[in-house]
Amino acid sequence: MFNLPTTNIGGPELFVLEFGDIVTYFSPYTAALFVFALIFTVLAIVSRPERQVDFAFGGDAYYTKVVDPDLLRFQRFMAIACGLATLGAVTTGDVFNFTLFASMVGITNIGIVAAYRNRHVLNAAFQYGIVAMLASIPLFGGAAIVLASTGTLSMWELFGGAMAVPLIAKAFLVLGVMGEGMAPFYIAKAEITRAQGAPFILMVHVSSLLLFLRVTEIVISM
Repeated sequence: MFNLPTTNIGGPELFVLEFGDIVTYFSPYTAALFVFALIFTVLAIVSRPERQVDFAFGGDAYYTKVVDPDLLRFQRFMAIACGLATLGAVTTGDVFNFTLFASMVGITNIGIVAAYRNRHVLNAAFQYGIVAMLASIPLFGGAAIVLASTGTLSMWELFGGAMAVPLIAKAFLVLGVMGEGMAPFYIAKAEITRAQGAPFILMVHVSSLLLFLRVTEIVISM
């Protein structure tokens, strides 16, 4: 049985699952993040998407948009994949695995938004895709610096405080998550929220929030 280092701000371990030198664990902090991600993943599986209604400015006219079932199926798939990647990101005990899950969240977020065939939405998705692609450089660069300076990527070792993690590595991890998780670059961009298919579009915001909360725990505890 492992003993989670006391320097971890997430609290004591509740459950540990070992895969070689990679340890997936639950603390009160990560368990709470896991529950939130699981709830929204289940909602993406069972929910029926909304139909958007547009109102004419200055009048009472309105019309309901027709939703393409094929696009909604794709959005549902990407939302579920985003939820699964978020579940992995909030429970992994390996820094490199965290960066992989964060990158997957960025890819699936692009898919959720880009499924809507609207010029303004697709333009926003394209811009976000560029940001997410560039963000992978500091994200994986931070993990590489952690490995080079400490010789390990295990959070169980890094949280012990015995090995000093360079500040630049922590900054790179935070910057990478900010880009992959869409915050704060595009989280408030109106074109993103125009993409139809709630609650699928909500996974963009939920995954961004949970990723940022997890990376905060990681960089503070290291």
